[in-house]
Amino acid sequence: MGIVIGTVLSMLLVIMTGCGKSTTGLTKVRLQEVAHSIFYAPMYVALEEGYFEEEGLNVELTNGNGADKVMTAMIAGEADIGFMGPEATIYVYNEGNSDYAINFAQLTQRAGNFLVGRSNDQNFSWSDLKGKTVIGGRAGGMPQMVFEYILKMNGIDPATDLTIIQNIDFGVTAEAFVGGTGDYTVEFEPHATGIEKDGSGYVIASLGVDSGYVPYTCFSALGSYMNEHPEVIESFTRGIQKGLDYVNSHSSEEIAKVIQPQFEETDFDTLKTIVERYHSQDTWKTDTIFTEEAFELLQNILEEAGVLEQRVDYDALVTTQFSK
Repeated sequence: MGIVIGTVLSMLLVIMTGCGKSTTGLTKVRLQEVAHSIFYAPMYVALEEGYFEEEGLNVELTNGNGADKVMTAMIAGEADIGFMGPEATIYVYNEGNSDYAINFAQLTQRAGNFLVGRSNDQNFSWSDLKGKTVIGGRAGGMPQMVFEYILKMNGIDPATDLTIIQNIDFGVTAEAFVGGTGDYTVEFEPHATGIEKDGSGYVIASLGVDSGYVPYTCFSALGSYMNEHPEVIESFTRGIQKGLDYVNSHSSEEIAKVIQPQFEETDFDTLKTIVERYHSQDTWKTDTIFTEEAFELLQNILEEAGVLEQRVDYDALVTTQFSK
């Protein structure tokens, strides 16, 4: 009899797991992020403080290492929710996919990268980049497009006034700069602060400050998943909102303590410095609403970068029903 009961329990466990339920009764959600960065602190606060569990979710986080890879994972059914630059959703929509990703919550409202130079130039201006070589980002990605957007705002032609290196992998640009490549590099944290700490360069400008408010990263899900699991999207959005509420009402030191387990390789003082850098420049939204104004600004940036084939209606790729 004991063997029979054990077999039945095992079968029930398999059935429950297949339905997306964990042994604790939480609904499993596969979340894939574009990169693992302190820039996304509110999301890690939600994970570490148990906000998703409070909403009945077991969120499993993986790193896709690029918006294109995150989108591919969603389309292949390997991720339920993607976290990346919303430009990726526009690209997929314009390719004519019938089941495309829809943005339902925005997290960051400024760019998260910094310009690093070889000297501590207190009087830096963007015109100083003329004639110089800069390690940039992937063509069509938000880091590179925002960089070019800033250059153009300052009367600099990205194609002719400087040399932008774009063939170095995202994960090793800091290493290339330290090794002697380029006069400047555009870096996310913790690489920007890491370069400063080892004396190889200095953060001299913030792309987040100089570009102004930009819808840099959002959460999205395929329309089919959203239609089948609206309660999951709503619960997930509430969890993210709790994370935003926390970072907007606590000190940089408190935030750093909460997210420390996500960045064990980063010493606490460095982590606190990086969090303060993002905190002080109003990086994170106070709510998750992706506004039409922000979506149109995004498309303006894509057009100026020459990567937007056709503008997309806001209502086609953004929903605010869960945020509201």
